[in-house]
Amino acid sequence: MKVGLIGLGAMGAPMARYLHAKGLLTAVGNRTQAKADALAAELGVRAARSAANFADCDVVVLCVSLDADVLENVNALAEVLKPGAVVIDHSTVAVDTARRCAAMLSPHDIGFLDAPVSGGVEGARNGKLSVMVGGEADVVERTSAVIACYAARITHMGATGAGQATKAVNQVLVAGINEAVSEGLALGEKLGLDPEKLLPTLMAGAASNWFLEKRGATMLRDEFTPGFKCAHMLKDLRIVSAIARDTGTRLSTVEQALADYAELIERGQGEADTSALITLKRGG
Repeated sequence: MKVGLIGLGAMGAPMARYLHAKGLLTAVGNRTQAKADALAAELGVRAARSAANFADCDVVVLCVSLDADVLENVNALAEVLKPGAVVIDHSTVAVDTARRCAAMLSPHDIGFLDAPVSGGVEGARNGKLSVMVGGEADVVERTSAVIACYAARITHMGATGAGQATKAVNQVLVAGINEAVSEGLALGEKLGLDPEKLLPTLMAGAASNWFLEKRGATMLRDEFTPGFKCAHMLKDLRIVSAIARDTGTRLSTVEQALADYAELIERGQGEADTSALITLKRGG
């Protein structure tokens, strides 16, 4: 099986390395050509300069930022991939975008899976992502060996769009946990509690969670190297907010998070990790 990957950011580049380690990677592409050239040279694979460079691939994996990027790539791939090929999109986009992609590829007999991921940069680097997949069961079965290269869990959630719907639920929980952890640690600072005692104590009880474990110590040191950028969280939360409006669901935590991440971006922290949220909660 020949696999191509488009989007070599903090998530895509580690995924590409895992595919290469399994002998599956054939070509890599990226909006910034130099990044594709560098990784291709490192791994000894093809650096794509257009969609045509993926024409011989059985599977093309997408890991890009925006709905428009996904649609642009899928539109180009629809014209060059062979019948029976599959596009797997690991981006976080709207449910409707996933359905549009499937509709663009279907007339060419090209399969499509919307397969957003959770687990952060750490999950990508460790090959331990949780992947929530929407699409046809036979397509999931045919491509599960590809996704398994960098996933700890692969769950077929249902028809096209179900993966993105699941990611929306995931981001509601993530946003709420981020809010709570940031507020709790900001309060702990104000009370003068020792972080070296506070963090392990919290982690040993009901307050334990991924964000506290992975970001707690760095938050308190004002280190906000991006694992997941504030700008990307704001984009995701806008997708979730639109879903909430359409379904009549009240998501007050999401509305607070939307305001907070918008403020962080206004303060010039769009490229910082979402843990920069603590800087707002400290007040002043």
